Amino acid sequence: MSILTFLRANAAFLLAGVLLTFTSSYGQTYFISLFAGEIREEFGLSNGAWGGIYTVGTMISAAAMVWAGTLTDVFRVRALLLIVLPGLALACVAMSIVSGPVMLIFVVFALRFFGQGMSTQLSVVAMARWFEARRGTALSIASVGFSLGQAILPLVFVALLVSTNWRTLWLVAAGLVLIVIPMLLILLRLERTPQSIAEKAEFGGMDGLHWSRIQMMRHPLFWMIVPMIMGPASWGTALFFHQVHLTEVKGWLLTDWVALMPIFTITMIVATFASGQAVDKFGAGRVVRFLMLPFAIGFAVIGLAQTIPQAGIGLVIFGIGQGMMPTVLGSFWAEFYGTRYLGAIKAGGTAIMVLGTAIGPGVTGVLIDWGMSFAQQLVWLALYFLAAGALATIGVARARASLAGSGQVDV
Repeated sequence: MSILTFLRANAAFLLAGVLLTFTSSYGQTYFISLFAGEIREEFGLSNGAWGGIYTVGTMISAAAMVWAGTLTDVFRVRALLLIVLPGLALACVAMSIVSGPVMLIFVVFALRFFGQGMSTQLSVVAMARWFEARRGTALSIASVGFSLGQAILPLVFVALLVSTNWRTLWLVAAGLVLIVIPMLLILLRLERTPQSIAEKAEFGGMDGLHWSRIQMMRHPLFWMIVPMIMGPASWGTALFFHQVHLTEVKGWLLTDWVALMPIFTITMIVATFASGQAVDKFGAGRVVRFLMLPFAIGFAVIGLAQTIPQAGIGLVIFGIGQGMMPTVLGSFWAEFYGTRYLGAIKAGGTAIMVLGTAIGPGVTGVLIDWGMSFAQQLVWLALYFLAAGALATIGVARARASLAGSGQVDV
């Protein structure tokens, strides 16, 4: 099946995936952090205190994802989005009226849970389950929503922030979430249940089995890839969370930094599609060994950069890793652990990622308060990515021998 035929035959499902990942933006760190300066000033918070609040709220979100993510094994995306997206819209409204640091913890939880957590879960699990032979392609197309959100929303909202109160902009975000709901209901009107999909096309993982989440956690491969899963989530999140601080330390204008986002986005989109094709051709197990290199190189370049153009080079390299991440990992879960319990499996991985997004801003915020700028931290974090990549490569190399050969058919 050619790519154009594939797109025409599955346009509704693929567009639904894109809309879900785009809408997750309002709970993503790069969006929330746009208002970090206003939030810290209004409530008198240091970088460490704001990072601590963000960490606590996000950690609660990670815990909730362990249970809530399994719902995608039972209910249709169409049914779940009627809970997830209204919840995200209400979280945006809550941010517009937040009255203090304690309430802020619960607002951050809601934004992270319904946005970054469940909106992403719905999209990724759906793509990985609905498609098999073209799983990488489907995931790469759905992941474009992440890139579009990261390119468009910061530019628009930073421009609006100059003349509009930050609380009002969160009401705008709530309205944008609500607009998407009827569009998704139309696109998914013919959606099948997860059970019916699983009965028609199941694809086993290692040893030809469909691994449960408990079985996955008892296998050494899982623990060897945990640093790889957590690293980009922790430190990539910290990069955007502290982007205001980073530009201040470097002596750059925030508007100049944000202006790099379209280039970053183009890189992510190209990397997303390239990694999708690579996964379909070679398998996620082969591609995953290269996943950490762009993060390591990109962080080192940004940390050492003296000018915005130099930072742009580092951001482009970092964007390659960001573009690869959702496609490669989304395929990895299905390839190594099977599709029958994919919702629970992916929820476990998502919980780790969300936990990482909680740890990153908190740890780096404390280090900033202690006198170590985030620019200095970036160089050391590059070494983390190299170590995480090496560990994952060893684990995958050992596990690939257990993969059972199986034909794949488009669903």
